[in-house]
Amino acid sequence: MTDSQNSRKSSRQRQGGADDMPSPMEVLRQARAQLAELTGKAAETVSSFEQTEDGWVLEIEVLELARVPDTMSLMASYQVDLDPQGQLTGYRRVRRYERGRSDAHRSGGR
Repeated sequence: MTDSQNSRKSSRQRQGGADDMPSPMEVLRQARAQLAELTGKAAETVSSFEQTEDGWVLEIEVLELARVPDTMSLMASYQVDLDPQGQLTGYRRVRRYERGRSDAHRSGGR
């Protein structure tokens, strides 16, 4: 380990163990895996991701029913709540839609 790496590591340890907190990418991966385990459906994309006072809130898009053509497949958006360490504390389906349709009533990711 170089001197600068040692310096950064010891500085983080003095600041209260910032290494204990997962990175945003680790949180995102954990959320996708935990939701897939609970629902039995693989997450396709994360459309919203934010850190809150209570942890993290994500909106994850899931394929619920594959159809032919693919544009008619049934998708769902799930709101996923995680604690500060990235452990899932709750989830709920917030909408269902056909993959090929846009949603004119929603602006932004939420």
